[in-house]
Amino acid sequence: MTSSTEENDPWNPPYQCTHGPAKDLAEHTKLLKLVLSEKCALFEVSRATNTIVPDRTPESVKDALVGKLPRLVPILEKDSVRLFVKLFKHDSVGLAWGFVITPGTFNQMIMQNALRCAKVALQGKVGFRANPNYMNSHGYFPLHKAAEMFSADMIKLLFCYGASANLRTVGPEVIEGLLPLHVAVENACQHKFLEENLLPDKGNTDHVYRLIQLLCLPEMKIFLDTVRLIAERTDDLLAELWKYIKDGKLSETAVLLLAAQKKIRTVSYENGNIKTDGFSIISNLCTENVVAIDSEIAQNRARKKQQLKADKKLRRMALLLVIVICEAGEALDAYIRAHPEGPYAM
Repeated sequence: MTSSTEENDPWNPPYQCTHGPAKDLAEHTKLLKLVLSEKCALFEVSRATNTIVPDRTPESVKDALVGKLPRLVPILEKDSVRLFVKLFKHDSVGLAWGFVITPGTFNQMIMQNALRCAKVALQGKVGFRANPNYMNSHGYFPLHKAAEMFSADMIKLLFCYGASANLRTVGPEVIEGLLPLHVAVENACQHKFLEENLLPDKGNTDHVYRLIQLLCLPEMKIFLDTVRLIAERTDDLLAELWKYIKDGKLSETAVLLLAAQKKIRTVSYENGNIKTDGFSIISNLCTENVVAIDSEIAQNRARKKQQLKADKKLRRMALLLVIVICEAGEALDAYIRAHPEGPYAM
């Protein structure tokens, strides 16, 4: 008997035979071939289109890919479809296994930003298909790597073939629970341009205006574009934004507010005749939180009060960010889009 877990496993989806019993040996042999063909077709589709966790690639196949990299990487650097197809045709060992292109192979395509080869892989034109929602052995998905690479074109391609922006990292080799959105936002905030030019005092109002000014410069355009693309497909965006605010992460809050402002404005909550957008919701949460902190300050000892006062200061700075981008965000976005991309360097 097959367990319910196995029945729901997209790597080994359940197969139900609809054929009647064979009358003789010849018919039985023919039926076996037909059943095997149907099973293979079922596995091929399921493994290429469903979310696959964890990586099912055997170690021997991963080792074979390592040996194939000296041939594969130069092809991907050129993004040569002809050479890529030729490599698969003559020697696919290490590149594909179990009816699909291995996540390790597809990860190499994203690392090299080989858009043409990636498209061919997603279409299955090399005899195997790449799955945009297949977790690799390191615990992340293709969209996480594309977000890390800030490749807007690769992100668009992955979305075209069904990549989900709501899959989280899992495993000992990664920070668990990260969405592609987190990767894009947090890597943007680690850009040396921001680190070198931001004011050190996060509690100062000037810090907020300086942060917005820096994010509007051409050097940050590619990062905002990446965050915008992923934010559009991310569920519960306000919850992710509110978490950054609660954690006192002003830079991350500013990046997400500025890049995802269009989606934030479309989030609505109706209470009677009152319709509230995402900016109002977040603004109200900030205000309510400041009031709650004030109440805690009145009830706590001096040491706890210092931390609460620091939290209150950060929450007020976040509220200022929300107000400024709510009022001026569309004009800032038009300004950002009107300028060419600046040099990309981390």
